Amino acid sequence: MTAQFPKEQSSKGAFVRQDDAFRQWIRADGTGEFPVEAARYHLYVSLACPWASRTVIVRTLKGLEGTVGMTVVDPIRDELGWAFREVPGASQDPLNGWAYLSEAYFATNPGYTGRVTVPVLWDTQTKRIISNSDDDIMRMFETELDTIAEHPELDLYPQALRPEIEALNARIYDSVNNGVYRAGFATRQRTYEEAAHEVFTMLDELEERLAKRRYLFGPEPVETDWRLFVTLVRFDAVYYGHFKCNLRRIIDYENLFGYLCDLYQIDGIAQTVNFDHIKRHYYMTHEHINPTRIVPVGPLQDLTAPHGRESLA
Repeated sequence: MTAQFPKEQSSKGAFVRQDDAFRQWIRADGTGEFPVEAARYHLYVSLACPWASRTVIVRTLKGLEGTVGMTVVDPIRDELGWAFREVPGASQDPLNGWAYLSEAYFATNPGYTGRVTVPVLWDTQTKRIISNSDDDIMRMFETELDTIAEHPELDLYPQALRPEIEALNARIYDSVNNGVYRAGFATRQRTYEEAAHEVFTMLDELEERLAKRRYLFGPEPVETDWRLFVTLVRFDAVYYGHFKCNLRRIIDYENLFGYLCDLYQIDGIAQTVNFDHIKRHYYMTHEHINPTRIVPVGPLQDLTAPHGRESLA
């Protein structure tokens, strides 16, 4: 069987995600070459991609929409990669007139040979990529841009919780965020089964954790909650069927589903979720998994339903 990304496939049929290529930082203290400036930086994202969606969510919550621009690519990624097209929910590139996001990579490094990924944080002055690491971009938006944010008081990375946040981030990434990809992109049965079981072992643990607290660390969501949210919100629509993570759906978990609805209903979050982009990207792009490219009509799910989790606060 042909792998989705042959260069990221091990000899045992496991998906091994490539490292991020660009990891420079905007610094609030003025160190480095990227100072905090309104209207200087631009975010390129896909609303289908969970990694990009993390950065969109933090941009929204911190109130950076007016100071950090954003362009959404077409959710259908073809053999040339992520494209800028005038389709519902996406657009052409307003800054550089690029047809493909790969042009940003080659402008930054003409010899780039890796896979082109989203998100991308672009510097309009030096004309190059600052970062294509969703982890770093989230952190920059959370901690470095308060002077140009509408909600600088929002702390998604509290100092006292940082060691615990880092530890749980790593576990959720390995077993859930990336775990669904390791299951979905596996090309051998045992490799798939191991990854899929890891997904549900962690989901079961999180279900128990959320029985006694509203969010992962208490009464307010932090960055770990949003890192988990982007996978949960795609799970029943994509990962359950398309990636064969089908022991249970999120709606089958009382606490996880209520938690998902709770996060989805926070002001501004629903507008960052585009199920049309999500489903068309996965079902139409991953032809080695879904060669017919038929996009399913379901599932029906109501994320605006009452969740009752306020009582846990």
